[in-house]
Amino acid sequence: MGLVTFLSQAPEVAMTPPSPSHPTAVEPPSFDVHGVEPVPEHGRDSSAMDQWWIWVGANVAPINWVLGALGITLGLSLWETLVVIAAGNAIGCAVFGAFNLMGHRTGVNQMVLGRAAFGRRGAIIPGVIQGVLTMGWVGVNTWVILDLAVAMLGELGIHGGTGLRYLVAAVVMALQLGLAVVGFYAIRSFEKYTVPATVLVMAVMTVLSLTQVDLRWSGGSAEGGREKFTAITQLLTAIGVGWGVSWVPYSADYSRFVAPRVPARRVFWATALGMYVPTVWLAALGACLAGAGKGGDPSQLVIASFGTMALPVLLLIMHGPIATNILNLYSCSLAALTVGVRVARWKVTLLAGAVATGALLLFMRSPSFAESFDHWMASILVWISPWAGVMLVEYYVLRRGRVDVASLYTHDGPPWRWRALAALGAGIVAGWCWQYGLVPAMQGPLARALGDTDFSWLSGGLVAGGLHYLLARQERRKARRGGTPAAPEVPTGV
Repeated sequence: MGLVTFLSQAPEVAMTPPSPSHPTAVEPPSFDVHGVEPVPEHGRDSSAMDQWWIWVGANVAPINWVLGALGITLGLSLWETLVVIAAGNAIGCAVFGAFNLMGHRTGVNQMVLGRAAFGRRGAIIPGVIQGVLTMGWVGVNTWVILDLAVAMLGELGIHGGTGLRYLVAAVVMALQLGLAVVGFYAIRSFEKYTVPATVLVMAVMTVLSLTQVDLRWSGGSAEGGREKFTAITQLLTAIGVGWGVSWVPYSADYSRFVAPRVPARRVFWATALGMYVPTVWLAALGACLAGAGKGGDPSQLVIASFGTMALPVLLLIMHGPIATNILNLYSCSLAALTVGVRVARWKVTLLAGAVATGALLLFMRSPSFAESFDHWMASILVWISPWAGVMLVEYYVLRRGRVDVASLYTHDGPPWRWRALAALGAGIVAGWCWQYGLVPAMQGPLARALGDTDFSWLSGGLVAGGLHYLLARQERRKARRGGTPAAPEVPTGV
């Protein structure tokens, strides 16, 4: 059963029936007590629209604005930049939507689902990577919004120097950590009730800013087909296909709360479009303003377009990084639980927040180090597309959209699935070979040899997914020849 067939079917009943002490009529708790065990049916009351607001909120962020302006910086014309952004995100966000279906169907978070492919112990490797990266992103994202906050307060006549920056950082971090500690239900409510106002202001801002600039559709400094092609590949990785793919390790962490009765098609489109619409919208706006000579810095773009009227816009733009960071903190705690940390989720979230706060303080003391760290973080995302390739093949091809959920939590199966780990390793190497990152060590030989192009997301995903499929088929053929029972391609379960 492929993805198209899967989308045409309503999801089956949740794999864990409600117990007598937890009837389906029970009101959902305000505090999320769930760890990485399957979410029971009475806790799965989220709608497709809830998922839409979660992912819109996470992507109405200044970084999309800056990355949209990157196309102009690389030498593409405005219309070329817009085409690449729109087409690339259509692919990346479709992959993201497919991963959300895994969580919706099983009620299981994304890193635990990885045990189906990598084994119970093998899944620890991507779990550790995910946990460490999410803590780093919290520090980086909070550091980024400090300039916006200080610019806003400066327009109001409030100047406090370094002390003001630390105060703003403390308030923002406390808000983020508080929401993440309470968990999914608080995150859902925050996005549901704050994102619509943010979207409205951003819509007004878009109309006003575009009426004040003279759009330059043609031109571009890239000369010849080779330079343009290089720019296109780098833009696809930064804010095209690579953007949606970079979110797939988070997806099932939130879609596992969607009610089983919600059709799979609605979950797919709500999550895919929740990622696609704000990303393309803000990236296109950044490209338009940069193409008109307004630059790429978010605070300067807003102030240049609105003057003193930019203050409410700057305030609401701060919402994006906060909405992103609460997802980072929450998913970090789930990744830690997946690798074997035996502590309540909210306690792990507090620990992750403490580590992220330490990183933030380090960044504030050394902006140059923060920028270098940000570049490293972006470069090592090369692991995600190979991991995604393995997961897509495992779930949709080998298992045909069905997973024995109980087996993910037992010690019956092999602790390590070496074929998946080998495919992941080969995919990472392939991705690095065709990656042209900001860090010299992450600029692969194939990328440099082919004019600084960057197809890391494609090479990594294809090599890992293809090798995983071939090794699985070979393993099955050997089992048949030897008369050894092979693992079923379509296991029982959800």
